[in-house]
Amino acid sequence: MIALPFFRFHIGMRVFAVLLLAFFTSSCSTWFGRDFREPEVQLVNVELVYARLLEQEFLLEFRIDNPNEQSLPVRGMTYNLDINGISLGRGQSNQWLTVPANGSARFELRAHTNLWRHVKNLVALFRNPDQPISYALEAELKTGLMFNKKVPVRRRGSFTPGEYLDSSY
Repeated sequence: MIALPFFRFHIGMRVFAVLLLAFFTSSCSTWFGRDFREPEVQLVNVELVYARLLEQEFLLEFRIDNPNEQSLPVRGMTYNLDINGISLGRGQSNQWLTVPANGSARFELRAHTNLWRHVKNLVALFRNPDQPISYALEAELKTGLMFNKKVPVRRRGSFTPGEYLDSSY
């Protein structure tokens, strides 16, 4: 008779585990199915926090657009940002946030770099402010809660420094 309560407990745990698994797979089904559309990640702002001779710190602000019908939990991001092949910063953020369904969210992360060893190349880049400078952002967005999905992000483009400089000086 002692085995009967244990048997009921064991069956109850199995039912609970099946219900829990059904809940998580139904709420996460768009992450694995054909309906999942990858979120758009844009670098929207770069701010210099401080600059010393051997170390600089930048605040990078990103916007994540979620085109899916379900909210998107984000568990962090790894990134590498280059300007004309010169590494501006690389690292990771473990910041958690939830991007609403068909919505967007912003998050910031800090990038530490040492541009001193590239100062000659950087000065040459900015010598002609009307010449475009290329950039590359490669990142991996970590999404999901129980079942994670890594979304690769690759953005390449160029900007012209003269468009951002104030000509009144």
